[in-house]
Amino acid sequence: MADVGGSATGNRMWCSVPERLQLHMSMLALQFGYAGFHVVSRAALNMGISKLVFPVYRNIIALLLLLPFAYFLEKKERPAMTLNFLLQFFLLALVGITANQGFYLLGLDNTSPTFASAIQNSVPAITFLMAALLRIEKVRLNRKDGISKVIGTILCVAGASVITLYKGPTIYSPAPPLNRPTPMFVSLGDAKGKSWTLGCLYLIGHCLSWSGWLVLQAPVLKKYPARLSVTSYTCFFGLIQFLIIAGFLERDPQAWMFHSGGELFTILYAGVVASGVAFAVQIWCIDRGGPVFVAVYQPVQTLVVAIMASIALGEEFYLGGIIGAVLIIAGLYLVLWGKSEERKFAAQEKAAIQSTLEHSNSRTPSHIKTSLTQPLLPPSTENV
Repeated sequence: MADVGGSATGNRMWCSVPERLQLHMSMLALQFGYAGFHVVSRAALNMGISKLVFPVYRNIIALLLLLPFAYFLEKKERPAMTLNFLLQFFLLALVGITANQGFYLLGLDNTSPTFASAIQNSVPAITFLMAALLRIEKVRLNRKDGISKVIGTILCVAGASVITLYKGPTIYSPAPPLNRPTPMFVSLGDAKGKSWTLGCLYLIGHCLSWSGWLVLQAPVLKKYPARLSVTSYTCFFGLIQFLIIAGFLERDPQAWMFHSGGELFTILYAGVVASGVAFAVQIWCIDRGGPVFVAVYQPVQTLVVAIMASIALGEEFYLGGIIGAVLIIAGLYLVLWGKSEERKFAAQEKAAIQSTLEHSNSRTPSHIKTSLTQPLLPPSTENV
C-alpha cells in the first residue's frame, strides 16, 4: 500500500508541474539519453564489439519494445497490408535503419562522439534541401523564411565540409598525458591512425540516410497513418537486412558472444534507452511542443556529448571540428527559424481565407424573404 501511495503522490507532483516545464525537462533528459548513446556506442566499438553485431542486437531490443505498443494502440488505425506497403517498408528500412546505423558506426569508429553529434545538427538542413529538390517543399526566395532556410542550409554544408576537410590542431586535451586519469571506459586512443576524413564522409552518409528516411517517411505515413506500426515494420526489415549482411561478412562466432558486463550494458543502453524510451519521449514532445521545439534542443546534445566524452573517454577537441560545429549549429537555427516563420505565414494566409469566406457567407441578399418554401434556412448550410 505504501508503494501505491508513493506512486500516486509522485504522479500528482508531476501533474502539478506546468506542461511547458514538463516539456523542457523531458527534452533535457532526452538530450542526455542520446548523448549517452554516442559515448556508449564509441565505448562498445573500443571494446571490440562488431559493427554488424551491435546494430543487430540493438534492433532486436527495439523491435521487442515497439511491437506490443504498435499492436495494441494502433489496431483501428492500421490499413490492410499490401505488397506495395511491404516494399515501401523495406525501402524505409534500407535507408533509415541499415544505411543510417551502418554509416553512423563506421563514421564514429574513425572520428569521435562529439563530432558525430555535431554533424547530426545538419539533418534538418539536408532534409529541407532534399524536400526542395524533390518538389515536396517550396523555396520562396521572395520571403524572409525562404532566404533564412537557404542561408542555414549553406552554413550547414560549409560546417560539414570544414569538419571533413580540416581537422586542425588539438586545442583542448582533458589532462596532460603523464597526469591523465584512467578513463571511465576504454579510451579514444585507437582512433589515432584511422582516417578522420573518411570517418566524416561516413557521418555525412549517415546524415543523408537519416534525412532521406524522413523525406520518404512522410508520403508513407499519409497512406499508412500508424506511426508505431510503420516504425516496427521498418525496424523488422532493418533487422533482417543486418542479419543477411552479418551472415556474409561476420564469420567469427565469438563476435556474437558477450565477453563482459560492459559489452552487455552498451547493447542494452542502445536498445532500451536510445531506441525505446527516447523514441516514446520524443513522440510525446513532438505532439505537445511541435517538431521545431524538439529540434531546437539538438545542439544541447552536442554540448553534453562533449562533456561526457571528455570525462568518460578522454576525448580531445580539434580546431576544425569546433569551427564546423559552430557553423552547423548556426545553420540549424536559421533553418528552424525559417520553418517557424513559414508556419506563421501559412497560419495567417489560412486565417485570411477563412475570414473572407465567413464574411461572404454572412452577406444575406435583401430581396430574399422568409417563405413557406424557404422557412428558416440560412443562405448557406455549409456548417450545418
